[in-house]
Amino acid sequence: MKIALSIPDELFESGETLSRRLGVSRSRLYATALAEFVAKHRGRKITERLNTVYGSEESRLPRSLRRLQSRSLARETW
Repeated sequence: MKIALSIPDELFESGETLSRRLGVSRSRLYATALAEFVAKHRGRKITERLNTVYGSEESRLPRSLRRLQSRSLARETW
């Protein structure tokens, strides 16, 4: 899909320089940058949802289970 957008001159020039250095078209550079930006923010949304779901849950293990875990870990070779 073709689009038109406005960006600051300095950012445009930086993009031009980077696309030449990487040997990719301007379209490929912008599409890749947008895909990475969208993925980054999608991950943030998932984290926010998980924080909401688990924010009210008790996260400490019962004392007896903590003891069992620490005993089993002490025997493991890392």
